[in-house]
Amino acid sequence: MIRIAPSLLACDFAEMGAAVRAVEAAGADALHLDVMDGVFVPNISFGLPVIEALRSHTRLPFDVHLMIVDPERYIERFAKVGADWITVHYEACSDPAAVLRTIRENGCLAGLSIKPNTAPEEIFPLLPLCDMILVMTVEPGFGGQSLIPECLGKISVLRAELARIGHTAAIEVDGGVNGKTVDAVREAGAEILVAGSSVFGAADMAAAIQALRGNI
Repeated sequence: MIRIAPSLLACDFAEMGAAVRAVEAAGADALHLDVMDGVFVPNISFGLPVIEALRSHTRLPFDVHLMIVDPERYIERFAKVGADWITVHYEACSDPAAVLRTIRENGCLAGLSIKPNTAPEEIFPLLPLCDMILVMTVEPGFGGQSLIPECLGKISVLRAELARIGHTAAIEVDGGVNGKTVDAVREAGAEILVAGSSVFGAADMAAAIQALRGNI
């Protein structure tokens, strides 16, 4: 089943609470929250206080994507303010296995993300520790970018390795997912689709979400 996790990065930041409630009413499966530190990526978004403030506005799972260096410093705090899934970047961790274990120890599902230039084979040893793998199909840091088609091939590579080891981690795709690219993303085998402006910028968010799932 395809799940849709709209990215809050594309909403009107002055109306975050209303945006979260609206996207839940429109049928989203989760809310994707991009936390950027201006170091790992060349942009700054929002952090712990915003996520804590939003937690009471929705029952949707919070899919927290940490685009930060040394994420292990903050895992416990993000879990406490309401994260349900915490994804860290393979490239940002000195000991990714330890970070993934820490995420699970704090009661959250553990995700591992790879940037466009990272080969999926690099994270094969870490797959048993993952509940989700996030394949970035743009360079992380800014919304509104165009999907890099070559990144979609990583999904089949990861899917084959997960099958080989008998593991059922979900594969998520983030970057440039919209009405023009979503067929290729779904056909590649992604199960969780992150979409920003194609949902928050739509006149009818419910219809946009159903279209991304392939129901329209």
